[in-house]
Amino acid sequence: MVLQQPVNELLLQLKELLLALSNQEYTKAIPVLSGASIGAHTRHVIELFQELFSGYEVGNVNYEARKRDYLIESNQHIGIEKLDELNSLLQKPDKSLQLISEYGIDNQVIVATNYYRELIYNIEHAVHHMALIRVAIITETNISLPNSFGVASSTLKFRESKCAQ
Repeated sequence: MVLQQPVNELLLQLKELLLALSNQEYTKAIPVLSGASIGAHTRHVIELFQELFSGYEVGNVNYEARKRDYLIESNQHIGIEKLDELNSLLQKPDKSLQLISEYGIDNQVIVATNYYRELIYNIEHAVHHMALIRVAIITETNISLPNSFGVASSTLKFRESKCAQ
């Protein structure tokens, strides 16, 4: 599957960061992130992928109904284990799914989607949260991140094209 590589790369980048952090750095409330921690953003990324994989089995994905496992955000080693699990679950054939979203009380929306489309959504969602994690790393630690951490692939390609000119 063509989408497995970019997901693997993102999850590996996140895992490598978690390996470089202390648990205190992982769980610290970061003021510039409205008090969220790196662990909270990591948990959120993991849980959306988990919901996709869970929803794949039944044909319905509802990111809002995901389980919230606060152990993931309070212990970086659990976060690392969950990232490894996600990588092992990626390889699935594309199939039709229904995406369920809720906007307000009694306002449920169901739209047709598919596994690959939702993987793309999760890639973009992960990049967004990794960009926020980048802010936390820059403001709170001395850890050096790869230039691609938290940057969309389209932005990386654009930057490359500008350098080639």
